[in-house]
Amino acid sequence: MQRINEEDILNFETRYRAQFINSITGFKSLGLVGSRSHEGNTNLAIFSSFTHLGSNPALLACIFRPDSVERHTLSNILQTGFYTFNHIHENIYQQAHQTSARYAREISEFDAVGLTPEYKNGFWAPFCQESFLQVGLELKEKIDITINGTIMVIGQVKEVYIPDNTLHPDGYVDVEKAQTLCCSGLDSYHKTKRLHRLSYAKTNKEVTFLT
Repeated sequence: MQRINEEDILNFETRYRAQFINSITGFKSLGLVGSRSHEGNTNLAIFSSFTHLGSNPALLACIFRPDSVERHTLSNILQTGFYTFNHIHENIYQQAHQTSARYAREISEFDAVGLTPEYKNGFWAPFCQESFLQVGLELKEKIDITINGTIMVIGQVKEVYIPDNTLHPDGYVDVEKAQTLCCSGLDSYHKTKRLHRLSYAKTNKEVTFLT
């Protein structure tokens, strides 16, 4: 097994180091964040840093890189308080990847990559119409992480749209059936294959397969 230590990592070329560190966390959730400014300008950006913080209240967090260049998505979220998280599937992953390009503020990534903004039930921020699983979020907290200048944005889930055949009786959402992709590193996209769902672990009971 190859050993790579801290000194090796510090000596890596910048992009190489970013790719390496982004890879070692394993597979990550992936989605498109939709937002809209007060002026009505829409923005769509790919993120792989979303994580579940809690279910009551229902909170999701994501990380923004240091605010050294214009961050249109972050600016829109802080300005309006609303944004969406849209799962990515095989038919749109190349367009989703292209949203990471640095477009000017006046250019909507929806238009630039050929995806469609969708507005539902008066929610301010646009969903991505082509996405099969969509989440509407309201900003609840912004945390500045001083060690590296990144920013954690925490949002409360306001509404969720899922395919009809994906919700199980116990609340489990089958994202594989929704054709959701995941990613590794900075640029590698993956389908998933479930092995099994397992029963709740208890000290006095063997783990069993769930149907």
